[in-house]
Amino acid sequence: MADTNHASSDLYSPAMDGATHEATYRGFVRFVEIATTVVICWVLALAVGGVREAWITAIVGVLLSSIAGAAGALIPSLGWRAPAAIAVLLAILLAIY
Repeated sequence: MADTNHASSDLYSPAMDGATHEATYRGFVRFVEIATTVVICWVLALAVGGVREAWITAIVGVLLSSIAGAAGALIPSLGWRAPAAIAVLLAILLAIY
């Protein structure tokens, strides 16, 4: 439960556990970066399927981007770069396929 023994204040205080707030914010931003990149991959995969009528390639693109997004979430050094590589491949396929 919340501790109600402290006087209310508009100022930031150490009792607010600033380190946890910062970690939560960094995690949220990281999630949004990865999720946005995966959604871009899905849109590109749908474009490949719809424009080029290569639906098997589109399905593979969606699966690969989902796996890359999970890898990016589990491996901090990869982050959004893992699904971005799939997005680049899908964009190239859309352009030349």
